[in-house]
Amino acid sequence: MTEVLFYHLQNMSLENVLPPLLEKSLERGWRVVVQSTSQERADALDAHLWTYRDDSFLPHATWRVGDAQDQPIVLAIEEGNPNRANVRFLIDNAALPADSGAYDRMVLVFNGEDDDALAAARGAWTDCKTRGFEVTYWQTDERGRWQRRE
Repeated sequence: MTEVLFYHLQNMSLENVLPPLLEKSLERGWRVVVQSTSQERADALDAHLWTYRDDSFLPHATWRVGDAQDQPIVLAIEEGNPNRANVRFLIDNAALPADSGAYDRMVLVFNGEDDDALAAARGAWTDCKTRGFEVTYWQTDERGRWQRRE
């Protein structure tokens, strides 16, 4: 059964939150697709993942490369699973893909300060519950650590 985690961003940027989540996915041996809604955003994340830390980078590529199937992380703007990922991150209000049930886990990261993003997340939550997926909601505590909320 697909597990869907909803990460509610408040007073933090996706650029700060996404790399550690991707690192944890790779540590678990998972392959990942990160789906945004624009080529500009995918290109900005592509550059960011190479430079977000001085002592490390996240191995990745965009969907445009010829060897996307070999990459542990693929940045995409459309549906599809070019690297046979078992985890899909949805950012920037990207819609649930038609093949949502094919993933072990989906992670929907949304901006809690954006009304459109909140509405999209609520719609996705309802859709996931209707499909029978296991859904959880995550928010940061006062120390900035992710906590599961009920």
